[in-house]
Amino acid sequence: MQLSLSVRIAEEFMSKEKASLPLGDLARLAKRCGYEALCMRASQVGVQSAPEAVEAATDCLAEAGLTVSMVTGDFDTVYNNDKGPSALLNITPYLDLAKRLGAPRIRVALKQESDIANAQRAADEAAERGIQLVHQCHTLSLFETVESIERTLTAIDRPNFGLVYEPANLETCAQDYGQGTIERLAKWIFNVYLQNQLLKPDGALTLPTWCSGDVSFDLIPIHASGGVDFERVFAGLKAIDYDGTVTVHQSAQPGETPEESAGGTADFLGSLI
Repeated sequence: MQLSLSVRIAEEFMSKEKASLPLGDLARLAKRCGYEALCMRASQVGVQSAPEAVEAATDCLAEAGLTVSMVTGDFDTVYNNDKGPSALLNITPYLDLAKRLGAPRIRVALKQESDIANAQRAADEAAERGIQLVHQCHTLSLFETVESIERTLTAIDRPNFGLVYEPANLETCAQDYGQGTIERLAKWIFNVYLQNQLLKPDGALTLPTWCSGDVSFDLIPIHASGGVDFERVFAGLKAIDYDGTVTVHQSAQPGETPEESAGGTADFLGSLI
C-alpha cells in the first residue's frame, strides 16, 4: 500500500475552499513525512484553475517527487451539495485536469437514481482516456449505506467506476466497516480514505444522514485511540490483498500543525500497512 496525503490537511473542516499552505510547502511537508502522493482538491488546483496554475502545480509535484493519487476537481463535489453530480454532465474538463496532473482517478458525486445514467456516460468517456471515476462512502448520497453502495455500483456496471472506501462515514451511518464489508465491496475498492472521529451525543460536530438522522461526533487525529478501529480496517484490506493507495483525508486538529498531524499519522499508519 502507498501512503497519500490529502491537501485537505491544509483546509478547515467546514470551509474547504481556502488553503492555509501553498502547494509547494505542502508537497515538501508530505515528502518529509514519508508520503508518496498527494490527493488533489480544488482548494489547491481544480477545474476553476488557470492553465498556468495547473502547470505550476505539475512542476511543483515533480520537483518534490510526488504523484497525484486522485483529483476532486470542484467545490460542489467536496461539499457533496446538490450541484455535486453536475460534473457527470461534463466530465471532460476533469479528465483534462487529471491527465495534466498524472492522476489515475477522479472523485465524483451521485445524489439520486437519475445520476446513475450520467455516471455511466462519464465513466465511458473516462475509460477512453484510461481514467477511473470513484465515489467516496459518504452521507447524503447513494453511497451512504453498504447496501446502497453495492446496489449503485452494480447498476453503474462500469469496470472503471469504483469506490473510495472510507470507514468513518460508514460508522456515522451505523454501518459495519470491517472485514466482512470490505470483502463484500472488494472488487470496487480503488482507493481508501482515512479520517477519525469519536461518536458521542454531545459531540462538537453534527452531520445529517438519510439513514440515521443527525449524528454527532468529535474529530480526533487518526493516530488517536478510541475512534475508528484501524486495525480492523487494515485486517480487512489485507484479507482482500489490497495494494493501492491509502489517503489521509483529514484536516489538522486544533493545537497541532499540519506537519505534526501528517507526521504522526504517517508513523501510525506505517505500523499497520
